[in-house]
Amino acid sequence: MTGGTVIILGQVGDNFAAGMTGGMAFIYDKQKDFEKKVNSESVIWQNVETLYWKNFLKNLVLEHSIETSSLLSKDLILNFEDELKNFVQVCPKEMLDKLSNPISLKPVIKDVG
Repeated sequence: MTGGTVIILGQVGDNFAAGMTGGMAFIYDKQKDFEKKVNSESVIWQNVETLYWKNFLKNLVLEHSIETSSLLSKDLILNFEDELKNFVQVCPKEMLDKLSNPISLKPVIKDVG
């Protein structure tokens, strides 16, 4: 992935984000197994922390719900505050200092690689 935004409401495969150099990904990780599947060389991941990105994610899920009539996305919107803890935000390390809206409330983001 070199740009854009993706929301994945299903499972990801092994080596997720290998070669990811741009963009932003949000993964619905209710099973809490994302960390076993991500390629940590070029990305960081965390729960969605900032109000900007929480609203951004909610609006994208809402748009998906309207466009597709997805029952899962409708349920996510109805229970968004509770479901938010099940989302992982993935960002390429090289993009962290280029974002106009930071992804973290912390002054330093821990390097997980």
